[in-house]
Formats: sequence, structure tokens, C-alpha cells
Amino acid sequence: MKRIFVWAALASLGLGWSVPAVAQDYPARPVRMVVPFAAGGGTDLVGRIVAQELSKALNQQFYIENKAGAAGQTGTDLVAKAPPDGYTLLWTVTDGLSVLPAVKSSVPYKIPDDFVFVAGILQLPFAVSVNAKVPLKSMAELVTYAKANPGKLNFGSAGLGSAPHLGIALINVAAGIDMVHVPFAGLGPATNALVAGTVDIGLVTPPQAKPLAEAGSIRVLAVTGDKRYAAMPDVPTLKEVGLNVSTIVGYGMTAPAGTPEPVVNRLKQAISTMMTDKALIARLTELGYETNLQLGDAYRAFILKDLEQWRTVAKAAKIRID
Repeated sequence: MKRIFVWAALASLGLGWSVPAVAQDYPARPVRMVVPFAAGGGTDLVGRIVAQELSKALNQQFYIENKAGAAGQTGTDLVAKAPPDGYTLLWTVTDGLSVLPAVKSSVPYKIPDDFVFVAGILQLPFAVSVNAKVPLKSMAELVTYAKANPGKLNFGSAGLGSAPHLGIALINVAAGIDMVHVPFAGLGPATNALVAGTVDIGLVTPPQAKPLAEAGSIRVLAVTGDKRYAAMPDVPTLKEVGLNVSTIVGYGMTAPAGTPEPVVNRLKQAISTMMTDKALIARLTELGYETNLQLGDAYRAFILKDLEQWRTVAKAAKIRID
């Protein structure tokens, strides 16, 4: 009996020693950061910058693995079901975490239960844009035309259940108009279709929209955030033009549920330090991204609030994906 108590005491002490050891040793091997979209897009670009910075900060390789498909669902699910050891992380935008679960009958993971929310790092509005040949110069003109001609205007998106899909649905509901959805296999193809005139309207990320507008390929009518986008100060927000709605896209990192707290804390600390680097902030700003660090619970709350917004929009717009 005494031996049992001794071994129990030793096991208890061993457990106590293991917690800081996990944090101290992590990462002991390369860390995979899954991006649930194709290579070459904005999420992938920023993810590679973050991976490079974390590699330097933690003296171990962080590398990107692209797992595109189903508006972010494929890669998101892969991480949800990965071993919770800190060696498989998700770098993503809000699509798979808060948009798709709001409109799809079932996704193979649960929000927030299947993830630990490590940190949100960047946020961006969308730029509501029209093809340059579309004779609409403002959101007021767009709304007036759309009301008089229901179903005549069409818009492209990154796919069924994507943030650009629900973003235009939000505008449809707020303005009481009906623009026809044309889904594409990603935001890149949707933006190309907008430039070509295959579709009339689209939501484009401002870093992409600004050079296209300057080249005369598209016309930006508004941004979807609560404030004007710094690099396009003359473009009004939706609220400024009478539509009392807003939406932004958040970029951040999650890990599988059950990932040890010391590992998560080590990642948070590294990210917090990384986001004080003036050279990195300047690089991200130059690329057109707005930094907004949200650690742990703050990032989780942002995702859950976004999820509720899209559930409301999906119900009002009668959008459901089976």
C-alpha cells in the first residue's frame, strides 16, 4: 500500500515537471501551418510571412502546407482532426471558421469546440467594386439601379459559403436588392472575372483592389469596414453611404482542441513579440494589411461574433448549402 502512495506521489511530481518541459522543448521538430486555400492568394502570402517570422523566433522551421477545397473546409477539418501536439496549426481567414459553418447544413468540425484560438493578427475590409465599364459611380447609383432592375446585376464570389458570397448577401439584405450570385473557385478567379467583365460586381481585398482601380480596370464604390481604408482614404464605408452594415475579414491562427496550454502560450508569446517588430509591421502595411493583435479569448470572441452575424444574414437571405 505504501508503495502505491509513493508511486502516486512520484507520478504527481513527474506530471508537475512535464508542463514547463513541454513549453521549454517546443518546438522540437518542424511545425506545419495548414492554409486551407490555394497557394498564391493573400492568406497564403501572409501565412508564409508569419511562418518565416515564427521560424526565427522559435529556432525551428514553420512551413506552409496548402490544403484547398470547399471554401476552406478541407484544410480546416484536417487541422481539427490532427494530433493536438502543436505541430499542426491552422493559418486562415474567417471563411472556414465563421462563414461556412453559418450557411452549411453540416461541417465536419465544430466551432468553437474543435479548436484552440491562438491569435488573430490581421484584419481587412472588402472593397465593393464594379467592372470599369459598368456605368455606376456610387453605391447610391448601384442600389437605385438594382431596385429598378432586380436580378439584372450579378456578382462573383470565391465560392458558395465564402466570405465574399455572404458579404454581398449582407448588402442585398441591407439595401433590399437582388443581385445574382456567380460562384468561382476562389477569390482570384472571381477577381479576374470582375476585371474581364464576366461579372458586374465583386468584393475584392483592398490590396488587390487599389492597383486594379488605379489601372482603370475596376471602380471601387465603398469599403465594408467600420472605418475608411487607410490606403484608399477617398472611398467611403457602407455606413457612410446609408447602409448600416459592416464586415471585415480576420486572419489568424488556431490549433486542434486539446493542444497543451504551455505550447499555446509559447506560440502566443512568440506572436506577441513578432507583432512588435517595426520592420514586420511596415512590411505588412506596405502590402496593404491592417494589424490587429487578438490573443486567445479575444480572437475566439471575434470569430463567434462573426459566426452569429453570418447566421443572421444567411437566414435573412435564405442561403443554405446542403
